[in-house]
Amino acid sequence: MAAFQTLEIPVRGMDCTECTLHVQHAIAVLPGIRSVKVYLASEKAIVQLDPVQVDLLAIRKAVEGAGYAIGGQEASTTGGLSAPAPGLVLQNFSRPLLTLLGVTFGTVLFIVVVGEWLGLFEAITQRVPWWLGVAVVLVAGYPVFRNVLRATLKGQVIAHTLMSVGVLAALVVGEWGTAAVIVLLMRVGDYTERFTTERARRAVKDLTALSPQTARLESDGHEIEVPIGQVSVGDIVVVRPGEKIPVDGVVVSGQATVDQATITGESMPVEAGPGSRVFAATLPRLGSLRVKATHVGADTTFGRVIKLVEEAEANRANVQRIADKFSAYYLPVVAGIATLTFIIRRDPLSTAAVLVVACSCSFALATPIAMLASIGAAAKRGVMIKGGKYLELLDQADVLLIDKTGTLTLGKPEITDIIAMDDFRLQIADLHLATTASDQIGIQQAVANDLQPPISNLKSQINNPQSTITDQQSSILNLAASAERYSEHPLAEAIRSAARARGLLLDDAQDFVALPGSGVSAMVDGRRVEVGSRRMFSDSKGQANDLFLSANQLEAQGKTVLFVAVDGELAGLLAAADTLRPEVPGAIRAVRHLGMREVELLTGDNQQAAAALADSLGVRYRANLLPEDKIRVVKEYQAAGHKVVMVGDGVNDAPALAQADVGIAMGAAGSDVAIEAAHVALMREDWNLVPEVLRIAHRTMRVVKMNIGFTAVYNLLGLSLAALGFLPPILAAAAQSLPDLGILGNSSRLLRQK
Repeated sequence: MAAFQTLEIPVRGMDCTECTLHVQHAIAVLPGIRSVKVYLASEKAIVQLDPVQVDLLAIRKAVEGAGYAIGGQEASTTGGLSAPAPGLVLQNFSRPLLTLLGVTFGTVLFIVVVGEWLGLFEAITQRVPWWLGVAVVLVAGYPVFRNVLRATLKGQVIAHTLMSVGVLAALVVGEWGTAAVIVLLMRVGDYTERFTTERARRAVKDLTALSPQTARLESDGHEIEVPIGQVSVGDIVVVRPGEKIPVDGVVVSGQATVDQATITGESMPVEAGPGSRVFAATLPRLGSLRVKATHVGADTTFGRVIKLVEEAEANRANVQRIADKFSAYYLPVVAGIATLTFIIRRDPLSTAAVLVVACSCSFALATPIAMLASIGAAAKRGVMIKGGKYLELLDQADVLLIDKTGTLTLGKPEITDIIAMDDFRLQIADLHLATTASDQIGIQQAVANDLQPPISNLKSQINNPQSTITDQQSSILNLAASAERYSEHPLAEAIRSAARARGLLLDDAQDFVALPGSGVSAMVDGRRVEVGSRRMFSDSKGQANDLFLSANQLEAQGKTVLFVAVDGELAGLLAAADTLRPEVPGAIRAVRHLGMREVELLTGDNQQAAAALADSLGVRYRANLLPEDKIRVVKEYQAAGHKVVMVGDGVNDAPALAQADVGIAMGAAGSDVAIEAAHVALMREDWNLVPEVLRIAHRTMRVVKMNIGFTAVYNLLGLSLAALGFLPPILAAAAQSLPDLGILGNSSRLLRQK
């Protein structure tokens, strides 16, 4: 069985989707080629081949035979991060160069048009021998004519085919000067198209340029700087202030303030210390780190981001496919119009003008240029969109389905209420103090600042960090936290966090027993302490009926209640809740404004918890759902003709995210599952990014529709004027390159999204 090898090959000269198809076909027909993908944005081909049957030289000849070139850098096996090729055409096309191109183009056009109007152009051309004029045309247009000839021999019709026929027609009737000007403007048009495409690629190239190329590797007590490809998983790398972190890994030692904007798009730096996860291409501003590599090269989060952005064009929108099909039929239609023009008018120059003014590349550029610009710009802000297809579907979407835990909420339960048997009647009047979103946000901020515990029974405890809970409540919390000392359950950690926040010292727990699905039991300070759910204490209801009534009220608010018993007698209860992300209510209102008719919460939680959260947000809900139930809900909406967007954390929700028309994974940085499962990956946990994704989609599709409309009207007008004799070949040649500039100007707005 053949051992296939995968190569990344830089390809120069591709300006539109049609170019990528030509390159792909040229490589695919070679023996030993298993698969080939060609990407316009990154100007490269990913080729899987049998090295015994085919080599790079054969691929180079095939690419050059199609009219393109392999250049800029040598082909390499995939798996590492690499900087963009320095020699790519027009990669560094700056504003002064664009200005120079425009001035040159305008000056030549002005001289030609005015000269022809005054009769000077014809007088000059008549003084030059015809054979010399033909030679000038052939030499100047050789790169274009060569590509046209190669395509023709392969049975292909490209955009320059018709223009070359127009040049030939001008030569046949003795208008070599007209032919020369057409060739000049064709070459200028080529550079315009390349510049247009390059502007769209800029965001992708800027992202790729952030890739670290070297690492400071720790070996035998010494530090050596090595290429990034020589770093392996498990190696220790040293990162000094101002140096990019070269790997994904865990901090072994050191402390630093790390700018993670390249991954998350968030400008606020984060603190990293021992045990912290860090990502490749992020930048420590203050301090140094020693990092143990867990992912290297293309397997890092940043490497996967680059790969996703490069491959995004493979998922083309339906509107792009329509434009591609239109381009395929457009050239034969133009040839037919030119033939009719010659039959009716018997004017070779008008016929040539029809052929010259036709600009099929503008149709091919109208969609991908906007898509590339938008996807690249979004990636720099921490939003990974896997293709134009999903931008189009987001623009059409009308249903938003949302997971709860870890998506709408922080995914981390916090203690909100403590009730002790001796004084529970006193506390019951204050049970609702933490049910509003503002109270939850205040508690969340207090815990983040380590000022006070998330306990809401007494209002003074929220507003005054120095306040203390009652002795009975403190005792209940201390006993429960001590009993849960060795438990790994999330609720146990919430209890311990509440105790730590109050400065309570935990006692040792003896004879610890975890009762799956119920709770825990342990000996604390000589007393048997049990902490668990309602079912664990169902036989005790008669002893503390009022305590169970309080539990009912707390559960009605969507909280989880844990009972605490000491030596077999109920002593009190603790209530916990998963805190709502503070930005969620505003984001939900925004997505409704952006066209989402239905917003529904899907959760595995119980009815009370789901209802409490859904009512506070004003959305519908379904509770007690398993992962397969969520898939069923998605299919229900799709069967009814809706376009469905699903937002989840990308782990438990992976099947539903994949089933939805567009799956959005929240907080995908460092999560392979989230990045693979979703169609859109939000690299940071910020719900404001959800409406932002919708805005990006709406904005992009508006630009695409404007591009297509402008191109259609422009070409129709140009063909009509040329066929009627109002547009001479020289002006037709000048006019055919203008739509590209129009598309560039319109699409460039997407690069400047705020």
